[in-house]
Amino acid sequence: MRDFSSELILWYKAHKRSLPWRKTKDPYHIWISEIILQQTRVIQGISYYDKFTNTFPTVGDLALATEDQVLKLWEGLGYYSRARNMHAAAKKIYFELDGVFPSTYNDLIELKGVGPYTAAAISSICYNEHKTVVDGNVFRVLSRLFGIDTAINSTIGKKQFEKLAHSLNTGSEHGLFNQALMEFGALHCTPKLAKCETCIFQDTCEALRSDKVDVLPVKEKKLKVRNRYLSFLCIIDANDNTLIQRREGKGIWEGLYQFPLYESDEEVSIENFLNSDFVKELVLVAKKEIVYTNQVKHKLTHQTLYINKVILKIDQLLKTNIFDIESISNLKEYAFPKPLTDIVARFSKE
Repeated sequence: MRDFSSELILWYKAHKRSLPWRKTKDPYHIWISEIILQQTRVIQGISYYDKFTNTFPTVGDLALATEDQVLKLWEGLGYYSRARNMHAAAKKIYFELDGVFPSTYNDLIELKGVGPYTAAAISSICYNEHKTVVDGNVFRVLSRLFGIDTAINSTIGKKQFEKLAHSLNTGSEHGLFNQALMEFGALHCTPKLAKCETCIFQDTCEALRSDKVDVLPVKEKKLKVRNRYLSFLCIIDANDNTLIQRREGKGIWEGLYQFPLYESDEEVSIENFLNSDFVKELVLVAKKEIVYTNQVKHKLTHQTLYINKVILKIDQLLKTNIFDIESISNLKEYAFPKPLTDIVARFSKE
């Protein structure tokens, strides 16, 4: 193949998107953008990047924030372990490394939440270290150009693509190459409707030659998705107080807040939920007003959540050691899982 690196970088300079993190080589800002974009579309990530860098302009500002502040700012992005890991890494940099951001791949990868991809991205973009990134865009571009049908989510496949990508990063602008390769996959060699007719590599693309653009890259079958059935009860008393609880453990939404939750082994109707022992134990009065009900399906990587949401108004809350009593006007200060933010938003408008 021709000088892949030079041609790709030329394409990138002519077609790249104007994104806020491309206007700096500050490793702190690049790190923030990379963590946000791990499981987030660029268009959504921009607003979160702006919020984080404005609220926490330095790694010290982030380190000194509370976990609740960080999670609240992250609210709506999902995969909250990213935010908790980012907060822990900021503390390490600030308190153990004198606030100096690591500058090499080997040091960066020691930070919590920083894997090979993120370490390579930061070290190459900020310090031009000869490291090469491999993400979904890179897998797709290389599998098509070279006609590789090894599963990209297999151990063998990952090693094969990492080796190939690094062998193509031959120039002197390693960070620019990485950005160009990812951008080419995001804008040009897209999952569907790839722009093959205007591709700079169309005369050497194996997938185009063999009519396999739509079948590459190859993925192994995913793990079985688990179904879960969650019912949340928001109870409001005459003083506009409600019950909330912080989620503990290592499951989904760790550290976020929720309303009283009942999890069942099978799907439960709103009516059956309201007549359940769980609700009866929390609401010891006959007089109650159903203010709001909603049922949603929320998909995660390995789980599909079937969620009931109910708001009840009663005269007085039952005191309990399990839940905290909080005014509904203060709920906006807490970080809630995305499926519950519609309830919080209702109270924010009142």
